[in-house]
Amino acid sequence: MSTLVLELRQGDLLVVNGAPLRFRNRARVELTSRARFLFGKQIMTPEAADTPAKRIYFALQTAYIGNEEERERGLELARDLIAEFQSITTSALVREMLESALVLAQQDECYQSLKLVRRVMQHEDAVLRAAAEPPTRAHPVPPSGEGAGAMA
Repeated sequence: MSTLVLELRQGDLLVVNGAPLRFRNRARVELTSRARFLFGKQIMTPEAADTPAKRIYFALQTAYIGNEEERERGLELARDLIAEFQSITTSALVREMLESALVLAQQDECYQSLKLVRRVMQHEDAVLRAAAEPPTRAHPVPPSGEGAGAMA
């Protein structure tokens, strides 16, 4: 196994095999064996899991870096949340990505699973943003009295 070197800044959080480590100063860490880990922006807090896709990510995150009992519950919750999301989405691509993410998680490839769900989160964010924006017109309609009278 090759080593992995992580550069972490003061205040960064690294979770290794379920143990959270907060860095008080800048550090360079070398992982020399296989470990379940996430760091920095990869880690989602429970409070940040405020959309369906983010809740799936949080459940899979728990299945990846939690202790044995938490991992089992996280995977079960992810199954339920994925099934629910798949039943309401209109995107075949999202359904396929979620199915792949679940298969990867069940094969204990949770890091790859999380990468897929991050893509689903980006899609969800774009859909929610589009739904929140007021509709715009491609061609504005001139107020009445303009346009037709000017050509006469």
